[in-house]
Amino acid sequence: MNLIRQVVRYIPTLLLSFVLAVAVWISAVTSTDPTEERIFPRPVNLEIVGLDPAMILTSNESRQVTLRLSAPRSVWEQLNASTTPVRALVDLSGYGPGTHTVPVQIQLGVTPVRVVSYTPRTVTLTLEELSTVTLPIEIVRKGEPAIGYEAGEPSADITSATVSGPKSLVDRVRQLRVVVDLSRANDTITRTLPVQALDASDLQISGLTIVPDQVTVIQPITQRGGYRNVVVKVVTTGQISPGYRLTTISVYPPAVTVYASDPALVDKLPGYVETSPVDLNGAREDVEERVQLNLPEGISVVGDPTVTVFVGVSAIEGSLTLNDVPVTVINLEPGLEAKLSPEAVNIILSGPLPMLDALKPGDVRVVIDLNGVGAGTYQMAPRVELTIPELRYESILPGSIEVIVQPRKLTPTPGR
Repeated sequence: MNLIRQVVRYIPTLLLSFVLAVAVWISAVTSTDPTEERIFPRPVNLEIVGLDPAMILTSNESRQVTLRLSAPRSVWEQLNASTTPVRALVDLSGYGPGTHTVPVQIQLGVTPVRVVSYTPRTVTLTLEELSTVTLPIEIVRKGEPAIGYEAGEPSADITSATVSGPKSLVDRVRQLRVVVDLSRANDTITRTLPVQALDASDLQISGLTIVPDQVTVIQPITQRGGYRNVVVKVVTTGQISPGYRLTTISVYPPAVTVYASDPALVDKLPGYVETSPVDLNGAREDVEERVQLNLPEGISVVGDPTVTVFVGVSAIEGSLTLNDVPVTVINLEPGLEAKLSPEAVNIILSGPLPMLDALKPGDVRVVIDLNGVGAGTYQMAPRVELTIPELRYESILPGSIEVIVQPRKLTPTPGR
């Protein structure tokens, strides 16, 4: 009994020792890993859970939550890692159609962490009944084919589509359609087009899911009887000037649509119509001319009966070698004289043959410019000067000339 009394007497001392030990431990841990309160470094996307599959969320409220947390510094290192799960949830279990204010729940994947505050704490969401309807797809045509062509019945690879979304929007749908543009079409159209949902006022409704949302439409385009597309063949007469050549012959438009009340007349055409002759006699430059088409009797052109013909004309290029062309000194300072070695050079010129054939000695000059050059011996490059801008020099031999500049020798006066 005395032993029990002694043990009981020491229990307060033992408890006090334990409490002091825990306090010392907590103090040591806190000093090495202090608790810090911070804003979580990134917004958390709001997750919706528990939504009835027969419902659809229609409100557009902000879907991000900002958190302020309290945690030891070592835990913040984990929170800052992008792999740490931090979730903000809205549980819509049991909610039906209507507008509801729902609390936001925070879930943290690491401890110890205390949520100090978060914004928003609630969100207001609107739920609607999910509705689905299947409707036929109508093909609507706009515009007109090119003159002389007609559109047949269009077809689509899919003839109906399913529309789903909020019941208030689905109930407004009166028509599903695709629009194919026929403007100036002269061949069968095959296009993949978006499906549009329209209300009673033919206004497009957004916010719906349409499956499929695209269909492929084939719109036949055929030529009417008595019409035919033919290319334009340019007819020329005369010869361009000697020394020149044709570089191109083009016509715009390159093809035209012709018409005859008797379809047999257009069927007999060889696939082209000719222009009235374009005169090229003596031409030395490009020719551009508006000309009439030469059409058989009973056939007319749909639209403008004239075309624009362009004929490119350019001079034939050649080359010419000029030997022993003297070199002229210019800008020599007074009291000096210059000796050149060699005194003449060979030049190769190129350009249009007519220009080369008409070249005269005065049209070419080779000079050495001694402006500011004093006495001495120099190696200098001569310069070629041409009075005909269409010509160019290709090379000059030699490319460098020795120039000796010295004082001019005085000529003795007779009798002295």
